[in-house]
Amino acid sequence: MQATTLLGILLGIGSIFGAFVLEGGTPGMLVLLPALMIVFGGTFAATIAGSTWEQVRRIPRLIALAIASRHYEPQQLMEQIVHFAAIARRDGVLGLERHLPEVHHPYLRKLLQHSIDGMEPEALRQASELELEFLTARHQANINLFVKMGGYSPTMGIIGTVMGLIATLASAGDDPAILIRHIATAFIATMWGIFMANIVWLPIADKLRALHHEEVNLWRMMTEGVVAIQQGEPPSVVRLRLLASFPLQQQLRLLEQLPGVESPFSAR
Repeated sequence: MQATTLLGILLGIGSIFGAFVLEGGTPGMLVLLPALMIVFGGTFAATIAGSTWEQVRRIPRLIALAIASRHYEPQQLMEQIVHFAAIARRDGVLGLERHLPEVHHPYLRKLLQHSIDGMEPEALRQASELELEFLTARHQANINLFVKMGGYSPTMGIIGTVMGLIATLASAGDDPAILIRHIATAFIATMWGIFMANIVWLPIADKLRALHHEEVNLWRMMTEGVVAIQQGEPPSVVRLRLLASFPLQQQLRLLEQLPGVESPFSAR
C-alpha cells in the first residue's frame, strides 16, 4: 500500500506530460518561471498564512510519510498477541515483561507495559480511547493541511491566468512574441494549479487519511487483545476476538490456515 502514492504521482506525471509531448509539445514549454512562482509561491504563502509554523514544518515529513511509511502487518501483530496470551495464561501477566523487547510496535509495547504495571482492563480501555481521540485530532489536522493546499493551488492558477490576461491586454499592439508569452503564462499557470492539486496535494491527503484508518484499526485490535490478555482469556478466544478486525474473507482464510480448523464455507 505504501508504494502506491509515489507510483500514482509518477503515473500521473507520465500520462499528462507524455500526452502533451505526443501532441508535439516539449517539456520546456511548460516550465515558465512566472507561472511557477504564482502557483507554488502562492500556494505555500496561503498555507503558511492559514496554519501554525509547527504545521508548516511538518509538510516535508508528512509527504515522506505518505510516500514511504513504516507498515505493520496486522496478521503478525495478531499472532504475537495470541502468543503473549499463551504466555500470560502460563506465567501470568508479569511473565510478559521479559518478552517486551520482542514487541516492535511501540503502542503494543506501551499497552503491555501498562498491563504489567497493574492497570485495570477498563482503565486501560478508557485510556486507549482517550489517546485515540487525540491521535485522530492530530491526524485530521495534517490531512486538512493538504486538503487546503489542494484548494489553494487551482485558485492560484486562476490568479496566474487573470494576471497573464491582464498583461496580454496591456501589451496589445506590441510585439506579437510578447503577447504569446503572456498568453502562455496565463494558461500554464492554470495547468500547474490544477495539476498540483489533483496529482499531488489531494492524493497525499487521501493517503494520509487511509494511513490513519489503518492505524486506528490496528490501535483498536491491539487494545482489544491486551484487554483480553488481562482478563485471562485463552489464546483461541483471543484470536477469535482479534479476527473481528479483519474483513470476512480474510477471516475465513486465516481460520483455514489454523491446524484442525475447517472454514464453515470450505465444503460448499
